[in-house]
Amino acid sequence: MSETAFELKTADGACPCYAYTAPGDRPAPAVILFMDGIGIRPDLRAMAERLASNGFYVLLPNLYYRGGPTPVFDPATLMQDPVQRDRMMQLVRSVTSTGVTSDTAACLAHLSAAPKVKGSRVGCVGYCMGGSVALRAAANYPDRIAAAASIHGAGLATDLPDSPHRGLPKVRGAVYVAVAGIDPWLQPGETERLHAELEASGIRYDVEEYPGVQHGFAANGTPHYDRAAAERHWDRILALFRAELS
Repeated sequence: MSETAFELKTADGACPCYAYTAPGDRPAPAVILFMDGIGIRPDLRAMAERLASNGFYVLLPNLYYRGGPTPVFDPATLMQDPVQRDRMMQLVRSVTSTGVTSDTAACLAHLSAAPKVKGSRVGCVGYCMGGSVALRAAANYPDRIAAAASIHGAGLATDLPDSPHRGLPKVRGAVYVAVAGIDPWLQPGETERLHAELEASGIRYDVEEYPGVQHGFAANGTPHYDRAAAERHWDRILALFRAELS
């Protein structure tokens, strides 16, 4: 297994990415890992490496590239440090539904040409902010995205006209949604609205609540990381990708 850093050409510039091959550098099904709001950092790269070590080619794009230079944020001090926090929120606002849809197209084009990718069926998993990106990818590229997972995702079923849940009828792959039992980033009734739309869409899905844990429970190095819940989420997404990408 190896890590390669490169710049992916997109419609709006160059998106820094990391790519991880499966053990032995053998061709393997591909999974896109969509970052959380804290952004790409050693802990997130370690998560991508773990996913790849289980037999996948993993692509980790930096969705913040439109917002200028991206610092490596420290999750332990981020919310108490106004400088870090304000810069992160500026970058979060640079991630739009139109932009990530375009970026996903560039990612899929890269995967189509990558010699270490096996097959055309792709999985994606997103954390926090990336959860909504994963659901958008499944809706906008139903012929390619065979499995999508949102882990303590935010903004999945809002009143906005471009809310990700509105695209669910277009999804053809399987969907897994992990919901933190304690999540201030979720609007009241949002999970119920998402669940109802998934049910109405007729797709294969699972919405699973993780009681007693907080937003960010699955991301290494965050203040609310919960090892037991994180390991449970690994079991779920690995089973999903093995079933749908084989």
